[in-house]
Amino acid sequence: MELNKLSQKLQNSLESNLPGKNEQYRMLVKAKQPYIFDNTEEDAIQSAVLLLIYEENGNICFMLTERTQTVEHHRGQISLPGGAQEPDENLSDTALRETEEELGILVDNIKILGALTPLFVSITGFMIYPFIGVTTVPLNVIPEPSEVAAVFSVNMNDLINDTNMKTESRILRGYDVDIPYFSLSGHKVWGATAMILSEFKAILKEAMNA
Repeated sequence: MELNKLSQKLQNSLESNLPGKNEQYRMLVKAKQPYIFDNTEEDAIQSAVLLLIYEENGNICFMLTERTQTVEHHRGQISLPGGAQEPDENLSDTALRETEEELGILVDNIKILGALTPLFVSITGFMIYPFIGVTTVPLNVIPEPSEVAAVFSVNMNDLINDTNMKTESRILRGYDVDIPYFSLSGHKVWGATAMILSEFKAILKEAMNA
């Protein structure tokens, strides 16, 4: 499917009922024992991320980043570009601004198609608003070295391939947990990013089969 056609289908899907938390929770980290964090949705830090779609070598892809070990939150994790909302800023503008700051991709070259279901991350206290964007301009990515350790493309077909969904057990913050993750471009994508991608995967499958 060519990029413009898929973008239109995704935009239509994002304007209808979203799969929501049921799809997000497929990739939720599951602890063997109860755990409680002090953060609440009422006091959450408002933030936004951008899932940017583009064409690369004849394939439709989206971009993920590996965060540096020096950022304040989610050090070393695989993430979508994004960050905290600034005063008097729309959340979609937050996602665009952070993408330009982290990757050097000009906001004028990105069209927002819509938004996925907001996700509250109790461990860090962030309420994440995921936006879907598309660009048809050849990318010239200039990562911000203080925030981004690496950037990589993911083929859409790899996301919808169910064999790339896996689970591993490990100790996380002292808890015995099962961690669902996507194996994408040689990276393990888990946590909030995987939960966002899980909902997007459901919408993407519907759009590609429509």
